[in-house]
Amino acid sequence: MKRVLPYLLLFPTFVIITLFIYWPAAYSLRLSFYRITPFGNRMVFVGLRNFQRLFQNPEYLNAIKVTVVYVLASLFLTIFLAFFIALLLNMNLPGNRIFRALIFTPYAISPAIAGVLWSFLLNPVVGHVNYILSKPFGLQVEWLTTKPYALIAVIIATVWKTLPFDIIFYLAGLQDIPQELIEASLVEGANSWARTWKIVFPLLSPITFYLVIMNLVSFMFSSFAIIDVTTKGGPGNYTTTLIYRLYLDAFAFQKTGPAAAQSVILFLIMAIVTIFYFKFGERRVHYQ
Repeated sequence: MKRVLPYLLLFPTFVIITLFIYWPAAYSLRLSFYRITPFGNRMVFVGLRNFQRLFQNPEYLNAIKVTVVYVLASLFLTIFLAFFIALLLNMNLPGNRIFRALIFTPYAISPAIAGVLWSFLLNPVVGHVNYILSKPFGLQVEWLTTKPYALIAVIIATVWKTLPFDIIFYLAGLQDIPQELIEASLVEGANSWARTWKIVFPLLSPITFYLVIMNLVSFMFSSFAIIDVTTKGGPGNYTTTLIYRLYLDAFAFQKTGPAAAQSVILFLIMAIVTIFYFKFGERRVHYQ
């Protein structure tokens, strides 16, 4: 009975994982090789034709380009700002305890709520951002409906939503750095710039490595809610990422075969990126 009990306790978990993860993934893989007839009553095997047509589709190629720009810009801004803000929060400044307590608030809300919030803030008529810009600069920007501001708005909302997660990790890493190293650098005459980028940041490279992986996955998949609430992929597919393209083809246009092929491509992209970073990126990570 003792040998069987662990399997009995794990059985409900196995059932849930199989029903909601493994079975849909397997069905999606199978569906990517088929085309469903217009009335949905028959599936026609087309092999790799769904994948071939995707890379001949200008809209899908545009989604790849938008995704690359969106992910890289969001990743760079999030890592840089999180490290800079963590440095400030790690200093003995008035009110830092309050800021540390409140800093995680944006991450605690859902991406959809974050999208709604930024839709109000970036509203061209009653939004606070345009109100602030109009006073000193006289600017009235159509953030969510014009190029290139729509993509900038989505990036801003994404960075704001993800930033607290990275700050917490950097702040924990900063507090774990031995004070003797900082004191030794002061004795050697290192200035603040050299101390930050040649001592502190390299010591935090394991955290940076982890955050790059986590943010990359988050930006690839969790961007859907923010984009759907703010721009809906517009104007003219200007903010349509790969995950939002998949949603449009699967649910708006009922192109189940191409949509399944897109899900397989997304899985392969994330698998390749993860393997690449764990195999090659780890060699450049400095461990204390």
